[in-house]
Amino acid sequence: MPLVALLIIGVAVGFLATRILKVNMDTPSTIALGVLGALIGTLVLRGLVMLAGIGAGFVGALLGALILIWAWKSLVR
Repeated sequence: MPLVALLIIGVAVGFLATRILKVNMDTPSTIALGVLGALIGTLVLRGLVMLAGIGAGFVGALLGALILIWAWKSLVR
């Protein structure tokens, strides 16, 4: 199913990209360009989301540690 979705999105994106950039290409090249662009875009976006998730986990861990240390200092005094 994801492969079919990638093909459909790739065809649409290839068509839109050639129209936006005003490039005249034959249909198979437009489809191939769109599918390859969709594949590359998907991989790049997933990588960026993964990095953002790692960063959010780091910030969450830091905040948790800060709250725990503050609570420990408050209870010990």
